[in-house]
Amino acid sequence: MDTINVRLAQLSDAEDIASFNQVMAKETEGKILLPDIVFAGVNTLLTNPSQGFYIVAEMDSQVVGCLMITKEWSDWRNGVFWWIQSVFVKQEYRRRGIYRRMYQFIKKLANEKDDVCGFRLYVEQNNTIAQETYKELGMTQLPYLMFEESKPN
Repeated sequence: MDTINVRLAQLSDAEDIASFNQVMAKETEGKILLPDIVFAGVNTLLTNPSQGFYIVAEMDSQVVGCLMITKEWSDWRNGVFWWIQSVFVKQEYRRRGIYRRMYQFIKKLANEKDDVCGFRLYVEQNNTIAQETYKELGMTQLPYLMFEESKPN
């Protein structure tokens, strides 16, 4: 089995993470993201850990995957949900256990914190492979629909 190293992301990982976000947006939603805006957004989170953090997975001496954690306060639980977002693994490294290792890493981090009450994520309705992975790791589908209104520029 290939060695997968998972760690907290550093500022030096910003370029890889921003690049992954651009590829993911194109793959999943057909969107072209502006590189400068994505890079600035990644840097903003990397320099403001109170808002969340990134982790990266390395194989073959290179960063091959990442995910972002953002935080949502739950008054019902008196705790914080960690939202798993911006999950990406390079195409040639998929289906090799990288997401599983990243998930195990964040679960270990969360178990060291008293205020984390759980994990949440959203997934494209037609991404059945990801849905099966999440179920295999112990996550359950919730009965909610997601709505959004973007602020006009």
